[in-house]
Amino acid sequence: MKKHEKLMLIAAKSNIPVLLQGESGVGKEIAARFIHEHSPRNNGPFIALNCGAIAKNLAESLLEGAKKGSFTGASCDQQGIVRAANGGTLFLDEIGEMPFDLQSKLLRILQEHSVLPLGATQSEPVDFRLVCATNRNLQNEIQDGHFRKDLFFRLNGFPIVIPPLRTREDFDDIVKDVWNEITEKTYAERFSLRQRDFNTLSKFNWPGNIRQLKNVLQRYALLMQHDISLEEILSEEFSQKGASDISEQYTYNAIHIPAPNWSFIQKALTENEGNKSKAAKSLNISRGSLYYQIKKHEFREWISGEKMNRPIEA
Repeated sequence: MKKHEKLMLIAAKSNIPVLLQGESGVGKEIAARFIHEHSPRNNGPFIALNCGAIAKNLAESLLEGAKKGSFTGASCDQQGIVRAANGGTLFLDEIGEMPFDLQSKLLRILQEHSVLPLGATQSEPVDFRLVCATNRNLQNEIQDGHFRKDLFFRLNGFPIVIPPLRTREDFDDIVKDVWNEITEKTYAERFSLRQRDFNTLSKFNWPGNIRQLKNVLQRYALLMQHDISLEEILSEEFSQKGASDISEQYTYNAIHIPAPNWSFIQKALTENEGNKSKAAKSLNISRGSLYYQIKKHEFREWISGEKMNRPIEA
């Protein structure tokens, strides 16, 4: 087992707050569930909350609950996520994005081991194990005035860093686990990855970590039956920057096989009278790659509206 996994097992046996740190997509929620499942509280609830998605007008009642009639729309008592985690584990994901005024309420809950629902006059005791996760440097957030120092020291009882996928020594094992999960849940027939597939996957830096790896392998499981190779899918995945504005250092660092320009594909199809096998050979690409490029171009035309008024071809 790797260092961070050993630390998770050690932390699981105690009741100390755990702070999981790591890049987006490394599997921090999976780690939090692992800690819960190996803890004495594993029979209790596991309640997860993304702190970056908390609506400001509902923040207080979401955390501590509310009494019926305490605000407009409160037609019944609301438990709140803290009481929902009573006897189990409360997982606060993206804790660095928690609104500043809500941080003080969380600090009070941790200090007093109780909640005060909105509209209530008496606190109610709670017993839960806290696990938090962040992809931000909380000490920098403290310096910038976005995070409370006293709360940080409450959360940072047992810090664990989840390493990015590109540095994992057990990369092949992770690929196997992800691939088995995909084939078991989605496909009646299970396909085995070849050693060359593992070698190809390991040549990438994976800025999106396990989340990005899973997306690519799901695509491959669907397209491999249509003669689309893993190399073609990876070339497409890493040949252009995504919406997350991936930095240049994370682009494909192996031999890159760029797809031919669409004008060259059209010319090859014309010169070979529409014979896709001959056209693919003249372009020095596989027939599957040619089909992929044709479908992709047709889809882009449809999205842009160029095909909206065209008659459907037989």
